[in-house]
Amino acid sequence: MHGRPTHGVGKVVGKRVMGTLGAVALTAGLLTACGDDQEPPGSAAATSSPTPDENSPSPESDAEESASAEPGAGEPSDESSSDATSDDGAEDEADGSTPAPDDAEGENGDSENDAEPSDEGDGAAGADQKPEGKDGDQGSKEKEQEQPDYIEYGEVSDRVGTLQQRLKDLGYFVTSVDDAYGGETQQAIFALQKAGGLYRDGVVGDATQKAASDGVVPRAQTSSGKVLEIDIDRQLVLAVENGTVVKIINASSGNGETYDAKGNTYTAYTPRGSFAVYREVNQMHSSTLELGDMWRPKFFTGGIAVHGSASVPAFPASHGCVRVSNSAMNWIWDTWGAPSGTPVVVY
Repeated sequence: MHGRPTHGVGKVVGKRVMGTLGAVALTAGLLTACGDDQEPPGSAAATSSPTPDENSPSPESDAEESASAEPGAGEPSDESSSDATSDDGAEDEADGSTPAPDDAEGENGDSENDAEPSDEGDGAAGADQKPEGKDGDQGSKEKEQEQPDYIEYGEVSDRVGTLQQRLKDLGYFVTSVDDAYGGETQQAIFALQKAGGLYRDGVVGDATQKAASDGVVPRAQTSSGKVLEIDIDRQLVLAVENGTVVKIINASSGNGETYDAKGNTYTAYTPRGSFAVYREVNQMHSSTLELGDMWRPKFFTGGIAVHGSASVPAFPASHGCVRVSNSAMNWIWDTWGAPSGTPVVVY
């Protein structure tokens, strides 16, 4: 459940449902695809190229390489509510060209923009109501009363800044504490809701606030070394060091549906198992199956890679690759590392 109070629920739920359906429909039409033919490990050295400016929209398309899928084969493969085309065995997955709210924050936010700021206040003081306390406090009291009991996309306030700092302290991917609920914050809220087993709508109600206050974070499955863990069930990517989760990133993997590319049929499936980064491309990479582009991919099996995307919703939506925001992918490359040979554990 949202953890949102019941006051004003009719209007709020109605707006949220319509917003969510719209975002789902948009995401379903912009799914990416992994689509290069599989290349043997070590076949391509990383090439350098300028990275997108964090303050400008990051590359919008996701492409995932998934040459591991065989024509005609199909194994269905999570993130929150809905359908979309996936990236299964094709190597490059492209995720549409519409920037998500994340891009506005310098982060490739493929997150769904299904939550709009609410104008409706909860219990605003009436014109004939007398202020409580000193006359000078009336303005501040009314302002507080006009705020809804929940926080959603678009709000700018001190309480958003407090939430951003809390998420950052817990290890969720937040780079800026700026009091503005934009795409990057939404990605972090999606990740928190996934970790807590909550409804993934990006709206911060009572349950989501409690999860943040209680310090809900996922646990690592590995105990030694530097490992990139991918939790398919909860749709999360975890940067783990010696059993400690140092960063929690919202992700979107294969949605299990079939798709056609260059006359062959593939299934959008992300395989589970223990792998290692065997190829990385330090630039925008185009799919040989003409499924689109992916930002700075790190391939770990066949044509399946972790890569940056402008579309990272709260549910599985790729053709098999694992999408994260462009900003998160830049962090993996430039700050955390994960060079060739880094273990990748998918469960």
